[in-house]
Amino acid sequence: MLPDERFRCWWPDGLATADPSMVVYHDEEWGVPVSDDRALFERLALEGFQAGLSWATILRKREAFRHDFAGFDPRKVAAFDETDRERLLADAGIVRNRAKIDTTISNARLVLDVAAEHGSFAGYLAAFLPRPAPALTAAHAWADVPSTTPESDALSADLRRRGFRFVGSTIVYAFMQSVGLVDDHLPGCFRYRGRSG
Repeated sequence: MLPDERFRCWWPDGLATADPSMVVYHDEEWGVPVSDDRALFERLALEGFQAGLSWATILRKREAFRHDFAGFDPRKVAAFDETDRERLLADAGIVRNRAKIDTTISNARLVLDVAAEHGSFAGYLAAFLPRPAPALTAAHAWADVPSTTPESDALSADLRRRGFRFVGSTIVYAFMQSVGLVDDHLPGCFRYRGRSG
């Protein structure tokens, strides 16, 4: 529990003394439904950049990512060229991994393709994973929260079929948690909504 006396899922509390941005992310963003394609693309890209790193590292670099990737506007990122790649690789403010940078650029193009096919990237996700987001029951604990589900397996497979990269089922499930496609706030957490529908 933090000084404001609210109970939270264990993961932001455990890192609060080292990085309070984790608490802000938990309290204000994690699990909140997102329907804006730019915000969805940002979260998907950041989950890919996080692979092998801590989420706190990504949050500390988030503003630099937003600056360098044109606010994660998929149209602008899709137009990035080799000059942009070199610029990104030279910026210590972000994760300088060529594969992840190249993936973000190519995934931006694919987000636009999916949006053209389904009206929006959000529309594709809503058709693929209809809401309301399932929530944990009062009997669940953090050990019960999966790292993948049949739904994340299916979404991962469909994204990969379309050419997306850095979208394995674990990354996709973390993305689903982040953008409110599932609700994994724990019972006792002030953000817990309980089983809906």
